[in-house]
Amino acid sequence: MKLNEKFKAIELRRRGYSYPKIASFIKVSKSTLSRWLQEIELTFYQKEKLKNNSTRALYAYVRDRRKKRFEETKKIVNDARKKFPLLLKNPLFLSGLSLYWAEGDKNKQERVKFTNSDAKMIILVMRWFREISKVPEYKFRVALHIHSLHSRNDMINYWSNITKIPGDQFHKLYIKKTSLKQRRNILYNGTCAIVVNDRKLFRQIEGWKLGLLEYFNIRL
Repeated sequence: MKLNEKFKAIELRRRGYSYPKIASFIKVSKSTLSRWLQEIELTFYQKEKLKNNSTRALYAYVRDRRKKRFEETKKIVNDARKKFPLLLKNPLFLSGLSLYWAEGDKNKQERVKFTNSDAKMIILVMRWFREISKVPEYKFRVALHIHSLHSRNDMINYWSNITKIPGDQFHKLYIKKTSLKQRRNILYNGTCAIVVNDRKLFRQIEGWKLGLLEYFNIRL
């Protein structure tokens, strides 16, 4: 049985078939095919044909992935936009969305990030993340930016208490050097950035923004 399969594999390879194509006809492992066919030489024309087929397959794969991602993004954004009027019943929804739109990250990397030095503002947006956006606790990350003049050993503990995010979810503290000789604001505790790497949430927020524009009939 195996001998017949080997002869068939050799015949297909000599006709210029690729390993995956041969494997679709003959159910053997890739390692077995490699052992059977290692001495079979293809012509220049056959090699070029396989190369072109592989390139076309790669382009088709990338195109299909891009199309699928576009359709998924479109659906999430549209669903969020349609749900906007229902979410208005909760005052936290609109206040948090407006706050995020004003102070949130404007990047195009589909990353959710909110940065501010006002502890009360951070507390409010954390409630919005937890109660409205339903962000799982394990997804929160925190980055702190501190001027060297304001650096203190308890800075992570301070922001951990504010955000209710454990210290092991904080990135390394970034300390920026300054030419100032003394603190101008003794209450300054640095800048806190809340980061959530969640593409679906990013797209939801984009949909909520569109819903807000439609609600107030704002068109560009």
